[in-house]
Amino acid sequence: MNYKVEKVVKNFKKGTIMYVIIWLILTILFVAPASISVTEMTKELGTFNLVKFFEYFVPNVTSLSSITKVLQAEYIGDFLQGELIFSLFLVVVIIIGLVKTAPKNEYTDIEHGSSDWSEGGEQYRILSKNKGIILAQNNYLPIDKRGNVNVLVVGRFWFW
Repeated sequence: MNYKVEKVVKNFKKGTIMYVIIWLILTILFVAPASISVTEMTKELGTFNLVKFFEYFVPNVTSLSSITKVLQAEYIGDFLQGELIFSLFLVVVIIIGLVKTAPKNEYTDIEHGSSDWSEGGEQYRILSKNKGIILAQNNYLPIDKRGNVNVLVVGRFWFW
């Protein structure tokens, strides 16, 4: 089970900068204009109306001044509330993604064809370092060898 946690932490460390950039861009492009739209709409109508929301939302998305406007006193409360909801949603999505990318077993992403079965170069009494049928890195089955040179391939053959 420890290998799963280690892999998830490794994936999270790789994607942390990407997650922060996505969070920042979506905050600027969608959360700030949406909070401004909600504040202006509730000031005018007193309630939330989806049709009116989009009438306010589209102009606020197209003008990039919404990020400075949202920091004014009348908009900051709705912005912080919207940012909290959006951040929690994004954290849930990231956690689901990390759980889905967790390895199924401890051998996921590990090379299966290694020459760790031999020590000190003893494999080169049978195998070649330079040419022949490739078995693993720096291990070739020589074609000009006397005796049995049959090779059993275990696994899938990927050709696309």
